[in-house]
Amino acid sequence: MPKYNYVALDARGAETKGSIEVGSQNEAIGRVKEMGLFPTKIVEADKEDKSAGKKTKAKPAAKSKSGKKGGGMNLNIKIPGLGGGVKPKVLTTFTRQLATLVDAGLPLLRGLRVLEKQERNANLKGILAQLSTSIEGGSTFSEALAQHPKVFNRLFVNMVKAGELGGVLEVVLKRLAEFSEKAQKIKGKVKAALFYPIAVLIVAVGIMTLLMCFVVPKFKDVFSGMGFELPGFTVFVLWLSDTIKNNILGTMGAMAVVVVLFLLFIKTKVGRNIWDRIKLKLPPTGQVVTKVSISRFTRTLGTLVSSGVPILQALTIVKETAGNVIIANAVAQIHESVKEGETITAPLESSGVFPPMVVSMVDVGEQTGALPEMLLKIADNYDEEVDNAVAAMTSLLEPIMIVFLALIVGSIVIAMFLPLIKMITIMSGDDGGGHGKE
Repeated sequence: MPKYNYVALDARGAETKGSIEVGSQNEAIGRVKEMGLFPTKIVEADKEDKSAGKKTKAKPAAKSKSGKKGGGMNLNIKIPGLGGGVKPKVLTTFTRQLATLVDAGLPLLRGLRVLEKQERNANLKGILAQLSTSIEGGSTFSEALAQHPKVFNRLFVNMVKAGELGGVLEVVLKRLAEFSEKAQKIKGKVKAALFYPIAVLIVAVGIMTLLMCFVVPKFKDVFSGMGFELPGFTVFVLWLSDTIKNNILGTMGAMAVVVVLFLLFIKTKVGRNIWDRIKLKLPPTGQVVTKVSISRFTRTLGTLVSSGVPILQALTIVKETAGNVIIANAVAQIHESVKEGETITAPLESSGVFPPMVVSMVDVGEQTGALPEMLLKIADNYDEEVDNAVAAMTSLLEPIMIVFLALIVGSIVIAMFLPLIKMITIMSGDDGGGHGKE
């Protein structure tokens, strides 16, 4: 009967190694689970020995700075094509697939190897190779993930760590996948809603540039032969046309400077506070931003707490992933309140950001001991409200953008027709005077 070496985690998250004699790898997985352990690696002893022998002959194990040998220290190896983050959609797919494989009983290491072989994204493929190497070297999955903070944020790492400690990694991975999918869904809806106004704005800029650079100068030549003073509005539009046409690079540079100054301003502490507060209040987008922020806060906190992450640690992670300074400040107040042994409800209400319904539901969740479930219910409810808010915002933005475009084009047309109207008026007055004399 073949002998299998296994590496597993117990209920406390401590790593355990051993060997058992069974008929197949599937039986080995079942036997390890019956022992109350969560297997992370199960390999046939003979194959492992041969593989280790080949690796030793091919290349001696690299030493770390501490002098220890082991594959787990090769986390900083540079892999061609690996130099940036991974798109959230790709990461969500990976998380869902890994959760399915682990839930089906496949050892974690083997699951990572399977996903590495089929992964098409070069960045993620390289990271999966490093994760496998780290786990083979004795690191836990969460420790390996923590070596890639640009791809796996603290939310991801801490939830995986909680899953390892509780022996429910597959459950946590499922929750992570669901969390990411819902976050991407909300983000996609907001992007779709903003597509129309952005498209109209681009068209408006294009039309204005075309009119100012090619159409208005033609009228200037016509107006130059008129023997009367042009209306002030027409003079202003002609001056603006000359400025844009003769200084196109300067105009584009000025616009770029304004954008850069704005971006630098919102990166400062004061600027970020002002801009984030405006985003929550500015109609018609404020309602959408507020609901998205509340949904993200409640879903992130609910997912973390239900996965076994301590409440204070969960609040710290939520603060870092809030995406809005005003919400982050409110979470910081909640953190201090909980740290002092008080409830979440009081600072939640005093922040002025969260509606009374959210405060009441959180209060009920605290009193009944079902806070994670209540937070996730709030998140589901606000996901639906985001849909309604996005639809309302879109319906309101459409006429606003149409009127905006009409005002730009109409103003230029009026400016060009004012001299013609004045000329017709003067000619009509001259004709009337001539008939009167006769």
